[in-house]
Amino acid sequence: MTGKELVLKALKNEETPRPAWVPFVGCHGGHLIDRSASEYLKSSDLLVEGLTKAIERYKPDGLPIAFDLQIEAEVLGASLNWADDVPPAVTTHPLSDKTLEELPELTATSGRVPIVLDALDTMVSRFGDDVLFYGLVCGPFTLALHLMGNDIFLEMFDDANRVKRVMDYAADIAITMSRLYIEHGAGVIAVVDPMTSQVSPEHFEEFVTPALNKVFDAIREQGGLSSIFVCGDVTRNLELMCATRADNVSVDEQIDMGKLASLCKEQKKSFGGNIKLTSVLLLGSEADARQEVLDIIDACGTDQFILSPGCDLPYATPPANLEAVTRMVHDAYEREIARTQTQTTETDNFADITPPDYDSHKEVVIDVITLDSTSCAPCQYMMEAVQHAANDAFVKVFVNEHKIKSRNGLGMMAKLGVKNLPTICIDGEPVFSSIIPDHKTLLRAIEAHAIKKNIERVM
Repeated sequence: MTGKELVLKALKNEETPRPAWVPFVGCHGGHLIDRSASEYLKSSDLLVEGLTKAIERYKPDGLPIAFDLQIEAEVLGASLNWADDVPPAVTTHPLSDKTLEELPELTATSGRVPIVLDALDTMVSRFGDDVLFYGLVCGPFTLALHLMGNDIFLEMFDDANRVKRVMDYAADIAITMSRLYIEHGAGVIAVVDPMTSQVSPEHFEEFVTPALNKVFDAIREQGGLSSIFVCGDVTRNLELMCATRADNVSVDEQIDMGKLASLCKEQKKSFGGNIKLTSVLLLGSEADARQEVLDIIDACGTDQFILSPGCDLPYATPPANLEAVTRMVHDAYEREIARTQTQTTETDNFADITPPDYDSHKEVVIDVITLDSTSCAPCQYMMEAVQHAANDAFVKVFVNEHKIKSRNGLGMMAKLGVKNLPTICIDGEPVFSSIIPDHKTLLRAIEAHAIKKNIERVM
């Protein structure tokens, strides 16, 4: 059985002899060929070179052609900030000064769309018999936020009809991208919508579900299979995600895979996830990677299940750790050996990492624990919300981002008792966990801490 056949069986809820393996190689492909993320994501030749290297080293059953949720937003007029080791970030929001009717049309020749389609054509011609290629599209809510900015959260209350119009438009953009990917040989379309982790179940059902189902229905009509993939703590919306008309539900490390498996089996659909990105793949050892995979496989079984990282692989993920995952997937004997070995990995208590003395500070201190605001959309928009509130507060506010891509970030996460990402801590207290508060609510929280500490008003 080829890897492609294995993924297709998993997506169709058929029995499989082992879990399907789909590493989300995005800008990490650039790392494999010693090219920056900005170079890599702008070149079809480099995409092909990096993905080919990933196939050689990681023996995937399926592979995304590109992991960049800004492709559509860029075509529609958003400006991007490029970096060497993360995907680009949206810096301007077209609907702040334009109407939907004034936005450019998205076609096969728009922006970087021809780059990814050309790379897909080449990869399908070379490896399409053995590897199932994914087309990743920006989910409707995340694209709507790229277009509107953080104002979308307030307008969900103040002008719900406008938000619904934007969501419907964003769904149409996702359908167009899905059609292009399918026409060029993608076997499955992953609708990646990380910002849905930031809304309530009521808002998910009102704004997100109709748009997602519109996309999934169109993918099915075009002969493709679909996945809803959310990076972030989407626990409160997990049942609603599983109730959409997607063929597969994929999640990140913050989700209980046992619960996801149960929900998906009730709905007769496949599920995927959720190897820890930073503490295991980026910063861990090969032994950590092997144990993580074993734990996930034991929790999920093999049928209906697609093993994957919790999100886009960090650029500098050590290939040896991913190769360890590959061996665990492909070699049942190695899995049995791992089960019999006594685990002696020491727990890092981060004794050398000490949070600041918040009481002694003459300003309010906000620590934002993130994956990385330059590459994680919920983290980016949470940081923007914090900076905006800090600028408008009547007291001095010190803002610090702690990225868990580093040991220091992991240490601050542990010391502050943070369980989910991203999280806003004010003076050492986790206050907003995996949800972006509206501007007024965040201002009130900052000012309440200022009053508690008797901080003088800034004139």
